[in-house]
Amino acid sequence: MIMALLLDLANIVGGFLLAISLLRKLPRAGDTLGRGADRVAPFGWVVGVVALVAGGYYLLVHIFDGPRVFHFEVVGILVGVALLWDRLTKRNAPPALLLAIFGLIAIVVGLQGLVTPD
Repeated sequence: MIMALLLDLANIVGGFLLAISLLRKLPRAGDTLGRGADRVAPFGWVVGVVALVAGGYYLLVHIFDGPRVFHFEVVGILVGVALLWDRLTKRNAPPALLLAIFGLIAIVVGLQGLVTPD
């Protein structure tokens, strides 16, 4: 249960960090969200590691023991890779708009995971 919560929170926080370029453009809320993202951004690599570990754990569990692979763990692994992209590859990140759209998807998947029973 703790791993599921970690996966969902990593999807939400990681999605927020990825989507901040779009969220900053929101009227009235963009500045506040931008300041929040600036405070959390130095710890983005920790969120990426948690997303990779939790997503990988559930991927292995559902491949070998579970009914099927769910989208929660696939999105978690992709969030982890996106947040750790520069550390893993030493190359430039994919386009910001692509990451921002994926970040919004990750937020929705994380919220869905919070309300979905295990």
